[in-house]
Amino acid sequence: MPSPPLHSGSRRHARIIAAWLLVGCALVAATLVVGGVTRLTGSGLSMVDWEPVGGVVPPLSAEGWEREFAAYRDSPEYRLVNRGMSLAEFKRIFWFEYAHRLLGRVIGLVFIIPFVVFLLRRMIPRPLIPRLLLLFALGGAQGLLGWWMVRSGLVDIPRVSPYRLTAHLALAVLVYALTLWTALSLLRSGAGNGASEAARSAGPRRGAALVLGLAALTLLSGGFVAGLDAGLVYNTFPRMGDGWIPPDLFGANPWWLSPFEDRTTAQFSHRILAIVLLAGVTTLWWACARRVAGAARMWAHAGFAAAWVQAALGVATLLLFVPVSLAALHQANALVLFTALLGLTFELRR
Repeated sequence: MPSPPLHSGSRRHARIIAAWLLVGCALVAATLVVGGVTRLTGSGLSMVDWEPVGGVVPPLSAEGWEREFAAYRDSPEYRLVNRGMSLAEFKRIFWFEYAHRLLGRVIGLVFIIPFVVFLLRRMIPRPLIPRLLLLFALGGAQGLLGWWMVRSGLVDIPRVSPYRLTAHLALAVLVYALTLWTALSLLRSGAGNGASEAARSAGPRRGAALVLGLAALTLLSGGFVAGLDAGLVYNTFPRMGDGWIPPDLFGANPWWLSPFEDRTTAQFSHRILAIVLLAGVTTLWWACARRVAGAARMWAHAGFAAAWVQAALGVATLLLFVPVSLAALHQANALVLFTALLGLTFELRR
């Protein structure tokens, strides 16, 4: 992924645009975490309508709340899962989903308003404009994909499709990664590595790209774990029940869909990926500690720490039967780990 070129004399503008993009990254990260909490608290199907404009304002009167609650009572989730829920209980799950959707709208405004201002003031380098337009398009697609995901749980079975949930997660991570990479490109443009340092980092550079890809794959496998509630089976570690390999592995039909549709296989796959990722991050950290310096070494240390914290959070979340607080921390730290590995890959590729 090449760094966007900057015209001479535009360093101040580059820093401003980078700061704007980093604010966007922070908002995307917050939306990811709130989305995880929404999933964990069973709040994702509490808003049964999609109103991109009108939905900005929540119910402000008793009549408004009654209308919102009446719409929810017509949904499969109320009839099959939450029958008898009180209005006060409904409000608790409503606010999680409302916050998640509101953050998505805020991201859109935070992007489009400064983008237009920067464009009119000719602050954006011409080669960077297509990438920013791509980010805006991906953000809009993310909103549509989110509603498509929610719709899957409003038909007959009150559960969103794990495939759609993971696609929604994947697109959010892609938007986050592209935005962060672009911001780093603007901040670090013109600061090159020495030839000797570039030669020393050739091995870690290839390893960082590989480990970053593995981290993305592990994160997405966590989407299927969440979508299938696979964290609620085999709550033991390091074994799964009485053995290392569970007897009901590959229980889906056909069997090759098991990592995506069978709870046992989804959790087993996530465990294996997480263990390989931990080993990969540790090996990469060891190589970077001996062969690179500066910002790359800082990112390597951050990734190493985040990987071991992530492993501890994952095991604790499993053993304690997925408490909301720990599971949310596990998801948030997954993004911290991904960020560190992306930063390391960026620095080594310079």
